[in-house]
Amino acid sequence: MENRNAHTAVEPLEGKRVLITGGTTGIGRATAILLASYGASIFTFGRDAQALEEALADIRKANPTIIAEGITADVSRPEDIKRIFDRSFEVLGGLDILVNNAALGGGSISEESEESWRNIVEINLLGYMACAKEAVGRMVQQGRGHIVMVGSMSAETKEAGSSVYVATKSGIQGFAEALRKEVNGQGIKVSLIEPGKTGSDMQLEKADTDEQQRQIEALEMLRAEDIAVCVHYILTQPLRCDVVEVKIRPHLQAI
Repeated sequence: MENRNAHTAVEPLEGKRVLITGGTTGIGRATAILLASYGASIFTFGRDAQALEEALADIRKANPTIIAEGITADVSRPEDIKRIFDRSFEVLGGLDILVNNAALGGGSISEESEESWRNIVEINLLGYMACAKEAVGRMVQQGRGHIVMVGSMSAETKEAGSSVYVATKSGIQGFAEALRKEVNGQGIKVSLIEPGKTGSDMQLEKADTDEQQRQIEALEMLRAEDIAVCVHYILTQPLRCDVVEVKIRPHLQAI
């Protein structure tokens, strides 16, 4: 006998309007491509015009029927955040999902220049907060929405030599938890993903492309696409389900 309740009904992505911050490389790009393949319309941005055009071409290739647009912008600039949301609303006609992802790597505060560490905080933490504020203001009006924060396992491990990066990712962890409690009564979900070591441009400072591939094959590093699949899982759960936090690490990552 067929068991129609064997699998819970999933929330469809087709027709959803998605804004992805930092969608031109790494996790953001992989997420944009995957969500587009399921019928979501995508608006994204990055600081490099060529990387933006290449990402948009890949997103459109994944699904030629959806809207895929973007602009060059920097979340450390308040005027750019306004442009991002104004233009995304113009293109998409609204906003159902925000994936907060744009981030820089960072080292020790004793080694980073003041200009550098302040810029990292502006992008990694204040940029997340500013984009979330803009998204919530729009989602409240429709009584529904979903914000996904891409954090890092660094918020848990707090490794030496990365105090600036750790500070921003720890801030995101706390912000995501408190924001969820503020807005879930208004129909808005907030989810946090904390990936472990993931192959990306950020990792190129520590390992070139060939070394990253070796680590991926050795189960010591995740692919950006692995995190995109996690985002897909979170966004397709039934309305009654909130995926609050996901920790995802390479099988053989020691810390």
